[in-house]
Amino acid sequence: MRHIGQILIVGAAVVALTFGLARNSQGSDVRPVSGGSLGFDEASFAEAVQRWNGSFLWEPASASGDTITRFGDEARAVFGPIPDGDCSEAVAKTIPLQIDGNIVDLKPNPGKAGHPLEFEHRNVEGEVVKWTRGVARCDKPSLTGSATYCGLNSRLSRVENGNVEWLFLCRKSSPSLEVEPIAYWQRSNPKFALFGVIGFNRSSGEIVFFDGRKDWGEFDWSQKFVPPGGHSYHDSEGRAEAEALYDPTFQVQCSACHDNKSAYVINPNIQQARVGYLAGNHDPRAGAFSLGSLLPAAPRSRSTPFRVIGSGYTAIYRVDLERAMTVRDPTGNCTECHTLTTQTTGQRFAADAVARDPVIARPKRSQSLRLKAEQRKLREINSHRTEWASRSGGGKIHPWMVPIDGNDLSTMPPEISASDWSVLSNCLWGAGGNECSYAPLYTSCPAPEAAMQGDNSQPKDLSIAVVRSPGAEAIADRVVRLNWRYLNSYGNIPQRDDVRFNVAVRSTEIPTSGAAPSPRDYPGLEEATDKNFIAIDGETGTSGSAALIRNVSYFGHSKFTEPVPSKDMRVFRLDLPAQCNRRYLVRIIPKRFCFDQSGITYGQAGHLLYADVSCD
Repeated sequence: MRHIGQILIVGAAVVALTFGLARNSQGSDVRPVSGGSLGFDEASFAEAVQRWNGSFLWEPASASGDTITRFGDEARAVFGPIPDGDCSEAVAKTIPLQIDGNIVDLKPNPGKAGHPLEFEHRNVEGEVVKWTRGVARCDKPSLTGSATYCGLNSRLSRVENGNVEWLFLCRKSSPSLEVEPIAYWQRSNPKFALFGVIGFNRSSGEIVFFDGRKDWGEFDWSQKFVPPGGHSYHDSEGRAEAEALYDPTFQVQCSACHDNKSAYVINPNIQQARVGYLAGNHDPRAGAFSLGSLLPAAPRSRSTPFRVIGSGYTAIYRVDLERAMTVRDPTGNCTECHTLTTQTTGQRFAADAVARDPVIARPKRSQSLRLKAEQRKLREINSHRTEWASRSGGGKIHPWMVPIDGNDLSTMPPEISASDWSVLSNCLWGAGGNECSYAPLYTSCPAPEAAMQGDNSQPKDLSIAVVRSPGAEAIADRVVRLNWRYLNSYGNIPQRDDVRFNVAVRSTEIPTSGAAPSPRDYPGLEEATDKNFIAIDGETGTSGSAALIRNVSYFGHSKFTEPVPSKDMRVFRLDLPAQCNRRYLVRIIPKRFCFDQSGITYGQAGHLLYADVSCD
């Protein structure tokens, strides 16, 4: 062996040079390597590569074509293990119902014959104030518009795993969106109507949504709910159970409401101590009736990364995701602390927060129809709100956001003016101009090694060596062995598994001078992508004038196995068959499977290696 060389260059030019493993002009016949004495062809090369390395050449989340199973595999590849959904009393909090400042529950009335189910009203001291047979209004009706306005005894649980948090909502609801004094609404009854899950990475801003099927009559929280895709690629029982449990149509557009660059939108209905009480955290009712700090405050700015994961979901809502914008309030009232958007946080939550009807200065016909529909929905919500909770009543918690003081309502600050609201509402409906400072809500999928997008992961210790081939391997005189180390640290998930490597290879004769190659001699950057890949055997084929080996995972990460958690750099290795008196030029690039509408992003750095194989 005379020369084994290595260089690392960014942005090498693409030049078509002779490579011995290329198709002929008809693109179909296999021909020997340039310099026929080497004696192996495309098929033989590809077969050897697959046989030696095939266990570690695989695309994540490709084990199943089922919508839900693939969706779950994608989510695990980005967020790591997904916990079971658990709304049992031991881990979940009950979302309370409040009417006229009292907490309400459905119980047998001991004061009546037969103890019929009725609604018990207790004050902050725990004293029973009254019993009623029905619930027509409440202090904090739901803003979803698709769930019971004054429902009670739904449950919410939150699980943290490092940077990732999982929210499980087991919501009781009814087709009529009203409450009745029946056993279903009791706290002890485990039946509920709507099951929703949100996963969120606070570091990377990646978020995922999945819902229970809409054709199920009811769910039962006495049992845990397996995540989509089960717990692993080999959890066949869990994967089958999940396929029957979750909605493969993604009927609910969760991203339209959960669009404030966080996993949750805090509003009075969710009963956080800091929102929806006259004196905020200091209000006695906040301590007695609220969920406390179950959902911690996590303000995120307009520039914070925010991206929806799940190729099935994002394919359906691609246009909405692309059109969604953040808004900066021209009047300076509302967006210094909050991220408001041209979706639901702006068009419904903001309008309800300030107790104003949404308006558009000069609406187009399509906007006018949507505006009227939203105004009707807000009227329905408001018709279920008690007078006690309005500004004219004793509760004084609606509006629940005011200029200057935010959600601190104890000082009775002035409400937003009609003129200021008109300007802001116009922006929130996408009808404004430069004054709104529109910016895309959802950020793009970060390419590997793109530090400007928050991914600082870099392959290290790249090396190339020539070793003797096994005695039984008649195809090759030698083996060209590539090694490097890499840890996919984006989002700080020890099991993250959404990055693979492509390796493009070109072979030439060793120049008589032995001079090192120029950047133009290597496979081009585009040849190292999947754009022009033609498979020959598994993940090995051709791309332009180069051979391309795709989807190299770390050494030991066999096909369709879960990644072992690691905070240390993983070892990557790839063996290639080689012949005497040939130079092998290699380009290695990382690729991220985005699991959204953008598909795959590639690193823009060209990691270039070469080796001269001399058998003298």
